[in-house]
Amino acid sequence: MKRSLIVFFLITLCFSAQAQIGGRATYQFLNLESSARQVALGGKVVTDFKNDPTSGLFNPATINRTMNKNYSVNYVNYLADINYGSAAAAFKLGRTEKMIHFGVIYANYGTFEGFDLSGNETGEFSAAETALSFGYAQQIPKTDFYVGANFKLISSKLEQYTSLGAAFDLGVLYYKEEWDLNIGLAIRNVGTQITTYAGTREKLPLEVNAGISQIPKHVPIRWFVTLQNLQFWNIAFSNSNRNSDNLLGGTSEVDDPSFVNNVLRHVNLGAELFPRGGFNIRVGYNFRRSEELSIQDQRSFAGISAGFSIKIRKLTFNYGYARYNLAGSSSVFGLNLNLGEY
Repeated sequence: MKRSLIVFFLITLCFSAQAQIGGRATYQFLNLESSARQVALGGKVVTDFKNDPTSGLFNPATINRTMNKNYSVNYVNYLADINYGSAAAAFKLGRTEKMIHFGVIYANYGTFEGFDLSGNETGEFSAAETALSFGYAQQIPKTDFYVGANFKLISSKLEQYTSLGAAFDLGVLYYKEEWDLNIGLAIRNVGTQITTYAGTREKLPLEVNAGISQIPKHVPIRWFVTLQNLQFWNIAFSNSNRNSDNLLGGTSEVDDPSFVNNVLRHVNLGAELFPRGGFNIRVGYNFRRSEELSIQDQRSFAGISAGFSIKIRKLTFNYGYARYNLAGSSSVFGLNLNLGEY
């Protein structure tokens, strides 16, 4: 067995905690929530229209003038000693309303011990992936619509095998200031491998997400509803661990997710308390994560996420926590620096 197969197995195992459709494409790290705000609100948010340039990594249309000269870094302590994170910055082009955006997402899977087919040690090896993002966004003149695009260069190294890729993100956002209403759509990771790992060309993890968020009048809460993975309708699957035996009839009942169950797996919910204040509290719920990772007859709180932010003048500290199952959770730490006029 080639040592690279061990890497692929371990990485796929880690990402299976994130999603059952994760094995259909390479560069799966591109779809991880790499900011504390995203994680706390349930993930995949595409309507984050405020002073956080990291939002441009999820929907490039969200980059707007309030993010001018804003910088952000995030670090995630993930499962199985995996570490990943992001950094982003946004700038206004001169005196126009046009914006440019720069970002990076990285994932470090750590060090592994290699073995050959006979079980002999072949030495340690590592695995890591990085994506550099360059974005542009602007408001469509005389409308409430914003559009944006990212171009990404992707580098992946798994043991001795390397791969390069390129991809685009496309986004649109409707922002109604009078109602404080945001409606967004993002199509992410449209691209291809430039060089393959070992001669086999693989697909990129295309992802289509949509969402809506709003602050109701006289209520200090912003609510979020996000529809994730719209590129696949049937994301529910039969889980053999949920099969039950009928002792009286001698038959077994096979787990068969319903239509409603499949719909809910596309839904993430989030809420932010005191969204305009210097201290925010955030909560979220990811239905898909709950359905795929919860354990039968045990309360694991899978799918629940929470976090907060503290703003001190130009500096904002963000924290996010996501629960996966009884044995796994992750913490995300982020810092935003606002050197602009907003």
